[in-house]
Amino acid sequence: MSDTLRRLAAEALGTALLSATVIGSGIMAESLSADIGIQLLANSLATGAILVVLISLLAPVSGAHFNPLVSAAMAASGELSLVETAAFVAAQLLAAFAGAVLAHAMFGLPLIEFSTHVRTGWSAWLSEGVAAFGLLLVILGARGGPDSIAILVALYIVAAYWFTASTSFANPALTIARSLTDTFAGIRPIDAPAFIVAQAAGAALAFAIAPLLFGRKGTAPR
Repeated sequence: MSDTLRRLAAEALGTALLSATVIGSGIMAESLSADIGIQLLANSLATGAILVVLISLLAPVSGAHFNPLVSAAMAASGELSLVETAAFVAAQLLAAFAGAVLAHAMFGLPLIEFSTHVRTGWSAWLSEGVAAFGLLLVILGARGGPDSIAILVALYIVAAYWFTASTSFANPALTIARSLTDTFAGIRPIDAPAFIVAQAAGAALAFAIAPLLFGRKGTAPR
């Protein structure tokens, strides 16, 4: 397998498993408890745990972006060409969709169900901007190898589940995937575009500020 195909395969596999975990753990949490707080706790811990595993495992292969915002930042830093970036983003989008379908299949649900979960308004949009800003700042500013960055990213996402009103999607690919599940992790398709715009704005702000804080261009965790 060529290096390019290996990297794309890693991005696809990681994004699909991340998507399946986010959605699947939400489904499991709903089936085990009617308490929304417990559901969010289960969802956030499962997401943080899988991020540590996936980033540690796949960062040496592809950089473990699993997120179009991260790939765009790496392109702007000169780490990816435009062609590579387009391929990464396409792989992430398709894999996030596949992960949603997989999660539904594992729990015996219809493979695609458009979400009716309302997530809109200025507080949710601001939350998504903050969530994406913090995530990109962690990735661009972190020092150390993949294991260190994996822990930092996971801890940030777990925290952001709880301190943001939106529960921290912070990923356009997962946002689209989550619009296809009418479960705990879902978002109405009509609400997804505003989330993605807010995420992009937060990521762009982090990319602009990172060199001022850290005195260097950020790099992917490889």
